[in-house]
Amino acid sequence: MLVKWIEKQMVHHSRFDDSPFIPQSAFPWSRGLEGNWRDVRAELDALLEHREALPNFQDISTDQRRITNDDQWKTYFFYGYGFRFDANCARCPRTAELLARIPGLKTAFFSILGPHKHVPPHRGPYKGVVRYHLALKIPSPENACGIRVGGQEAHWSEGTGMFFDDTYVHEAWNGTDEDRAVLFMDVVRPMAFPYSLVNNMVIQGIARSRFVQEAKGNQDAWERRFAQLLERK
Repeated sequence: MLVKWIEKQMVHHSRFDDSPFIPQSAFPWSRGLEGNWRDVRAELDALLEHREALPNFQDISTDQRRITNDDQWKTYFFYGYGFRFDANCARCPRTAELLARIPGLKTAFFSILGPHKHVPPHRGPYKGVVRYHLALKIPSPENACGIRVGGQEAHWSEGTGMFFDDTYVHEAWNGTDEDRAVLFMDVVRPMAFPYSLVNNMVIQGIARSRFVQEAKGNQDAWERRFAQLLERK
């Protein structure tokens, strides 16, 4: 299969080693984002006043039903595979401003795990993007919330981020009585030419796929309902 062959090439032609967690030095822009994390957290806190109205992950991306089927993984999308959700960005202007500076950004959303939520082991669909979590709301004790990628465990700390390869089997959990929230992002994997060109073509193809188009439609429909809810308040 072509995608599998391309992923194998990435092992040899990426700008960093093939490992579950990726050094932050590979993405210098992350320091600027982390330096402004409190601005992002403030906008998250405002949204959490409407927590119950926020969509469950599987309500937007139905493919996620294989790993979550309750109301304990809430989302708020800014971008999805390159599509910008303008109304959501307008409600969080500072976050949108910071996201607009990030090269190769494809997906970005607030990812909110409810109390005692566990996301079971699973694998991401494509190695051509790198996952990033900026920790925004991490309940105490911090080691009660965590993520395991390729057998390596890590814990979030507010105001800091982590990069990882989500094509390694990974799982995440919140073992506390409060919400855990991160700014969840996918950015294009830096690669040597011509593999970078091939990677971009694959990502564009995924963006045109049925499951991404369906998710975009679900997000647009939720946004219309949410706008009506806010107007009534």
